[in-house]
Amino acid sequence: MWREACRHLELEQSLERIALLLTSHVVADHLLVRQLDLVHSGLETVAAAACRANAPAVATTRTDLNNPAVQDLLAWCRDSVAASGPVPGPDPILALVSPPEFRGECVAAPLHADEGPFGVLLLLSRKSPFRPADRALLARLREPIAIALANTARVRELKRLRESLEADKQALLAKLGRYDVADAVVGADSGLRGVMDRVDHVAGSDVPVLIIGETGSGKEVLARALHERSRRARSPLVRVNCGAVPPGLVDSELLGHERGGSSGTAAARQGWFERADGGTLFLDDIGELSLEGQVMLLRVLQGGTFQRVGGRQQLSVDVRIIAATHRDLRAMVAQGTFRDDLWHRISVFPIHLPPLRERREDIPGLAAHFAARAATRLVGVPLMPTADDLDQLLRYDWPGNVRELAAVIERAAILGAGRTLRIGAALGAAAPHAVAPTALTAPQTAQEVTASTDTIDGAMRRHIESALQATGGRIEGSQGAARRLQINPHTLRARMRKLGISRGSFRGMAPEPVDEPALPLDAAMANHIRRTLQATAGRVEGPHGAARRLNINPHTLRARMRKLGIVAAPFRTPAHAAGRASPLPLERADD
Repeated sequence: MWREACRHLELEQSLERIALLLTSHVVADHLLVRQLDLVHSGLETVAAAACRANAPAVATTRTDLNNPAVQDLLAWCRDSVAASGPVPGPDPILALVSPPEFRGECVAAPLHADEGPFGVLLLLSRKSPFRPADRALLARLREPIAIALANTARVRELKRLRESLEADKQALLAKLGRYDVADAVVGADSGLRGVMDRVDHVAGSDVPVLIIGETGSGKEVLARALHERSRRARSPLVRVNCGAVPPGLVDSELLGHERGGSSGTAAARQGWFERADGGTLFLDDIGELSLEGQVMLLRVLQGGTFQRVGGRQQLSVDVRIIAATHRDLRAMVAQGTFRDDLWHRISVFPIHLPPLRERREDIPGLAAHFAARAATRLVGVPLMPTADDLDQLLRYDWPGNVRELAAVIERAAILGAGRTLRIGAALGAAAPHAVAPTALTAPQTAQEVTASTDTIDGAMRRHIESALQATGGRIEGSQGAARRLQINPHTLRARMRKLGISRGSFRGMAPEPVDEPALPLDAAMANHIRRTLQATAGRVEGPHGAARRLNINPHTLRARMRKLGIVAAPFRTPAHAAGRASPLPLERADD
């Protein structure tokens, strides 16, 4: 009976197995457990099992008790003496603890937990009276059944708390417009592929990370992705907007404060570091942190220990720092508004998050994500942007980045009453930021294009053919073209197939003597792109842009530029720069 009581999570299962064991030992029809509910003043049957075949069922009913009955029941439980006899009968306790509809013989014994009496164990028989051996057996059953009832109560309470927390989480996610705490990063396989590669590289370590990107580009989403991929994923991620903390409260917010004392507060409070202990502290807009706050932050980062305001105890924490900014921290260091030592401490691994206009391939996926979310909140039916909607979105310059795209889609869903997206109307107020179509409206002549630069495929073809000629058509080996171009042989063959290059025409040629290493293929392509950007004054898109001259999609060109570490800003002439808006923080940081 001990084994069966402790084997199952649910008391009902334990009671059924124990009742089978009692069949040949007692004359009872049923074994019951009734739980005492002191909050609502009642006894409720929580488990019942038949001790013999064909026994009539016992209803799992509840008995409401008045206050005197509750006091009588508690007094009997404290005496811990089993009661037995007929129901109804002379013993008022048996009438109190047995099910209201029961008529017959009953043996009852109280069940105790560490906090006191909390239930009753009963043997019921509709015809045969109980023997002294039956009452003795019930007394031996009290302890294992009490433990089984306590375990079941704990399991059910944990289940209730879990369901309550899940409901709270879903309500919070609904307010935030998210489906999961760790929503997938839209664009991770396209425009943000390089960024997510860097996230994967650094996620496993605890080094500080600095995310640099324009306002609204998704820095917090990236910080959450970094936290979820780290070993601290099960610990808290604490977000702090440094620009929203008044300078006079930075010490209290950062370090926390003790009750009373010099802090003068009515209650103790944990600071940012204590709340993020074991997890990640995300310092958003760190460039807005005052110089006093920077000194305190640096002190904690260097020593890992601190004292609360008004406290004397030295506290230590284990926190990973992720900082984010849209400002040029290097320029701020030169101006003396940001500490040089703090800059070096937080920028161990910088990640540059490109603005939305430089990763337009992500716009369709983001638009679909925001449309489904907005329509679900409005009418519960998801929406999908049409081809015409996407065309309008792709023509817009998105100065507010992903945040502005989410607002435009939300506005479009509201204007369409949750049944359609009115993108044109939603973008109407932002029309001055619309960009020209990518189709050529003033094409250059072939002479003009050839005079300035060749296509990127043409330049790549000539460089590979030159390496094949120098190696006599050999690809692999220490004297092969792949070695000269510093590229994997399989990758080289794939590019040759794409460009239509056959090494057969180079076989039999005498390899040229190699006086110095050939320029690697990536370096040659980087030089070719730089020459083209110089010829187009740093312009990437448009009829006179580098993408047109190189015969490559502008988004693909930007992706290659990011991979090769090329920035367009240095190639822009003063006259060209004067016609633009203020320089982008990401470009300044790259420079």
